[in-house]
Amino acid sequence: MIKKLGWVLAVVVTSLAACAPNNVKEEKSWEKYFREYKVEGTFMLFNNSNGVFKVYNLDRAKEAFLPASTFKIFNSLVGLQTGVAKDTNLVIPWDGVTREMPEWNKDLTMGEAFRVSAVPYYQELARRIGQKGMQLWLDSVKYGNMKISRIDTFWLDNSLKITPDEQLGLVKKLYFDQLPFSKTAMREVRGMMLREKTDKYELFHKTGWGREGKKHIGWIVGWIEENRHPSFFVLNIESEDPNFDMVKARNAIMRNILTDAGYFKGEM
Repeated sequence: MIKKLGWVLAVVVTSLAACAPNNVKEEKSWEKYFREYKVEGTFMLFNNSNGVFKVYNLDRAKEAFLPASTFKIFNSLVGLQTGVAKDTNLVIPWDGVTREMPEWNKDLTMGEAFRVSAVPYYQELARRIGQKGMQLWLDSVKYGNMKISRIDTFWLDNSLKITPDEQLGLVKKLYFDQLPFSKTAMREVRGMMLREKTDKYELFHKTGWGREGKKHIGWIVGWIEENRHPSFFVLNIESEDPNFDMVKARNAIMRNILTDAGYFKGEM
């Protein structure tokens, strides 16, 4: 049974869950996009202008997974809110350790680190925030299960977990300035999430990729805006194939479903 949930913002504490039983339509036709890449997953799509809420695999939408790099949304908000980062131009110097992602191996601003999803940058940002400060904000927002192991790995090591439904609630609240962060912090994070801008649409999102045992867990969370009308979406997938092309699969599934739903044409 789906628990009745809503987007209610208290003075400090907010619920991130998004599903409500009276407006969710299960879209089984989207299964073909997951089957094409041989993955299990879920996709949630909420059209804010008409209230239409479509979900593929509703049961999975209520399961919790590590957020991986989608946590950079929250980490950035806390860094900006606490003043650890004055703005998204905060430079954290490269630690000199050569990693497999060449774009990580240099000094980066927050904006640059967000775009290339630089894990070392955000690990250092979390260390500067500190465990006490981070826990305060996790508890205040009720982000997932709110669990911290080590301050610089907890969103990667399966300590912190969050459901796709909660992810959808987070990005919706971020868009409408309904999280308990300053409007400046929320505006700057939204700006970093912009990935595509055309005369027909603007696409905002953050990706994530982590491991739960043998499983590769992938995310894309964000929204697409056409004619100033936002629609919020979350993709979550998993594969046990060690050679799985996560980047290709998650992007293709997202674009295929949004295209199927009528987006990218500037008509929504």
